[in-house]
Amino acid sequence: MGKGKIVVAGHICLDITPVFSSDKVQPLSKVLIPGKLVQMKDVNISTGGAVANTGLALKVLGADVELMGKVGDDEFGRIVLERLGRYGAAEGMILSKDSSTSYSIVISPPGTDRIFLHNPGANDTFRAEDMDFDKISQADFFHFGYPPIMRHMYENGGEELVEIFRRVKECGLTTSLDMAAVDPDTAAGQADWEEILKKVLPFVDYFVPSVEELCFMADRARYEKWLERAEGRDVTGVLTVEEDIRPLAEKILDMGACHLLIKCGTPGMYFTDGQTEIFERSYKPEQVLSGTGAGDTSIAAFLKARMDGSSIEESLHLAAATGASCVEAYDALSGLRSFDELKKKIGAGWEKI
Repeated sequence: MGKGKIVVAGHICLDITPVFSSDKVQPLSKVLIPGKLVQMKDVNISTGGAVANTGLALKVLGADVELMGKVGDDEFGRIVLERLGRYGAAEGMILSKDSSTSYSIVISPPGTDRIFLHNPGANDTFRAEDMDFDKISQADFFHFGYPPIMRHMYENGGEELVEIFRRVKECGLTTSLDMAAVDPDTAAGQADWEEILKKVLPFVDYFVPSVEELCFMADRARYEKWLERAEGRDVTGVLTVEEDIRPLAEKILDMGACHLLIKCGTPGMYFTDGQTEIFERSYKPEQVLSGTGAGDTSIAAFLKARMDGSSIEESLHLAAATGASCVEAYDALSGLRSFDELKKKIGAGWEKI
């Protein structure tokens, strides 16, 4: 794979993250109690979703990027476009006159995985017809993110999502697909994701979901057992490659996935193509302020490294290092370092978790 242009399409929103005033790690049940006043500090407002997090991270890392997402003609939409404009990345955005801009309230207590209060907004009206396939055909790479929180992408057996990837592959691009957590009580949670994956994965070169969302979609019984074992803790802390991740990966490869990169939270990330198998442990960050965007930016680094012609091994090193850099800031982009900086830090013996 050589250098080229990448189109990043799919979900975009405005992330609103209240900053907790205390660094004390407590169970979530002791932090969020009905009737309790929780004193906060500032609030961090930033663009979120795969289009903003992965797309802008690719820009920061030096890639030639075109963004394709949909926002409403409202105050949140104007904020999103202004933020994208700072990076020269607002041009490809679609402005909806009849739907609101998506937003997430990100609750991120110290030492606890984030909770998202999410309104999908204009993402629910996004369709293949919104996309400029003439522009896409002039690119070399295509990344799509978060179909589980985009209604048309999972309705009717995912036919809209499959159509997008089929058309992109006809243009000859290298493709990648990222997912998102699914609320079991929504229409997305009731969708037959195993069937959707079987249809779309043959058109996907790099499938890059997180381990929890993937297991929820592809093996619900296994996912329920994971939750029981975790007993309310972070699921990724109780998983092993041999008993949990590898069997799930083998099932996904059988569905047609070509290269599979599974984000496994704090422990690291797992890669396989059916022959090579690597578990890349996370690097230890200097501080942890927020996990917002860590997975998205690590994928951006992986894709950029592959675009640059880096080996899978080096691409994984840079992906893990970018994820560690990301959590050192409240937003997805402020903590990012250049590849040169990351390589120097890795070469100096950056400690792994």
